[in-house]
Amino acid sequence: MKKQFVVIGCGRFGTSVAKTLYNMGYEVLVIDKNEETIQSIADSVTHAVQADATDEKSIKSLGIRNFDVAVVTIGSNIQSSILVTLMVKELGVEYVITKAQNELHAKVLYKIGADRVVFPEREMGVRVAHNLVSSNIMDYIELAPDYSIVEIATLDEWIGKSLVELNMRSVYGVNVMAIKHGPNIDISPDAEDLIEEGDVLVVIGHNDDIREIEKK
Repeated sequence: MKKQFVVIGCGRFGTSVAKTLYNMGYEVLVIDKNEETIQSIADSVTHAVQADATDEKSIKSLGIRNFDVAVVTIGSNIQSSILVTLMVKELGVEYVITKAQNELHAKVLYKIGADRVVFPEREMGVRVAHNLVSSNIMDYIELAPDYSIVEIATLDEWIGKSLVELNMRSVYGVNVMAIKHGPNIDISPDAEDLIEEGDVLVVIGHNDDIREIEKK
């Protein structure tokens, strides 16, 4: 069963996360207290609800406890951000990721149970969305609407094989730009280089091909 996501707060960052997750085929509920914002995003997600997320009754009535991941992006109001993070965690959402304004805000969010805190100035909403749904995609940089560079944790079936054996371009439709072996990085690796357990591959490719690797 696919993960279900709830995005609370639909500023630029929250909207980016929500739309990306929905386009990747996931069920996404968005909540924002602004009616115009909800109307503008309604066609780009599964469900869009106008509600005050700081109202515990409203949050409970929406069945938040049934969602696997909550993304709280009310960064501009620190008090609301903390309150909503605390509520969704207490309601039983397994993984809560929250947007922070600064390091102090982040410390408080971690103290009250946030599983991950992000700074939108440093992280793109698209990158966060990909990290949430894929355990083997470690980092994600969108180059263009159709192409991206990603860091991929080595799959079990790749261990002990050379790049020429894996034939990444033909099999997966991506090109290997580099291989990270622990703290070392091998730029433009040779075709005979073997993939070891714990290696990270830096690849470039079409988003459709990268999504296929994400599913493995």
